[in-house]
Amino acid sequence: MIESSIIISPALKIPAAELQFKTSRSGGPGGQNVNKLETRVELVFDLANSPSIPAHIRQRLLLQLSSHADSSGTIHVIVQESRSQWKNKQLALERLTTLLKKALVIRKKRVATKPTRAAREVRLQSKKARSKTKQLRKTSLDD
Repeated sequence: MIESSIIISPALKIPAAELQFKTSRSGGPGGQNVNKLETRVELVFDLANSPSIPAHIRQRLLLQLSSHADSSGTIHVIVQESRSQWKNKQLALERLTTLLKKALVIRKKRVATKPTRAAREVRLQSKKARSKTKQLRKTSLDD
């Protein structure tokens, strides 16, 4: 059904044995299918206790994915988009892979810059022009 491991990066692979799938009945479209089959899939991955992830990477992932993980460090991915349980499992695996890949990307720190003198001048000139336009719209009280 699923591959033997999920490849996150060349150095990071998660064995399928560490992933747990739970199924339940799904809401939404599907007619009688909804009442009979368990198509909703919940993928559970215990990130905090995963032996396949090195400790320094695990800490980074837990920090980055804190909004996706529960208090014990377990990530839950729930999918109920398709009428097919197999398709929902594939979507759940893709979402988990995407989450982990995005969390591993190290973002560049923003370097604070100051506006140039020319940029400040342009800004002030545009403000003066706007102010003049608004002044011209005012009705004179002398009339």
